[in-house]
Amino acid sequence: EVQLVASGGGLVQAGGSLRLSCAASGFTFADYPIGWFRQAPGKEREGLACISSRDNVTIYTEFVKGRFTISRDNAKNTVYLQMDGLRPEDTAVYHCAADLHLLSLFKLYPRLQGAPAEKYEYDYWGQGTQVTVSS
Repeated sequence: EVQLVASGGGLVQAGGSLRLSCAASGFTFADYPIGWFRQAPGKEREGLACISSRDNVTIYTEFVKGRFTISRDNAKNTVYLQMDGLRPEDTAVYHCAADLHLLSLFKLYPRLQGAPAEKYEYDYWGQGTQVTVSS
């Protein structure tokens, strides 16, 4: 059974930091680029960052560039999202996804949101973790 389990969310004050983890199982993790997405109630899904499978190429969308850092540890089948300088507008459920064409998607859409993020059929999509940033 394929699983992508995000964790590390919680309540933090504006300006604070959180580190999310995405633990994968059931597929060959090291073969897949991994991305982080988020969606707040009533808002469109946003792509945030992705990382290539083995050579750590990273792409960030305009929503988080300069504040968030994506990394991965293939030995642990885990991808991380370090989130610094959090803002109330970062409040959302954060998901991770694995897809062989993820880098191309992120390159095509510097502001990956809405239909391109929501209608794309990701190879694997994980359950989310809630991040709440108070002002």
